Amino acid sequence: MTGQKLPRHGWVVVCDGAKALFLRNEGDEVYPNLKTEKVLDEPAPANRDLASDRPGRVHESASHGRSAMEETDRHDEAETAFLTTVASELSTLKEKRGITHLVVVAPPKALGVLRSKLSPAVQQIVSAEIAKDLVQFPIHEIETKLTA
Repeated sequence: MTGQKLPRHGWVVVCDGAKALFLRNEGDEVYPNLKTEKVLDEPAPANRDLASDRPGRVHESASHGRSAMEETDRHDEAETAFLTTVASELSTLKEKRGITHLVVVAPPKALGVLRSKLSPAVQQIVSAEIAKDLVQFPIHEIETKLTA
């Protein structure tokens, strides 16, 4: 975990654009024992289920030409919406559970989006951000990778 220690009762959120694990350390700094407190899971629908239309067209006013507009990436929009939900959940957990120490683990792109969505109160308790995709790993492997 790049020299960071996770104190007893510290929290770790491991997420990507479709799944989030909220973990609490029931061990100590040397031997963490992460327990799952909550899981958020957003199934990734196919593109055809997210959008039904072709990209729009723009007609040029000065000539007879027209051009296609860039198609919106619906998966990116769905990931951003999910990460906004994760940020909201972290705010709720901070208020209700009194979290004082948080480590955020996510792939680089998701980490950037999540960072921008975190409330100032949650940003203050983030002690480390790790740009790795660990959400598909079992908990014991996440513990090992965080303490390495």
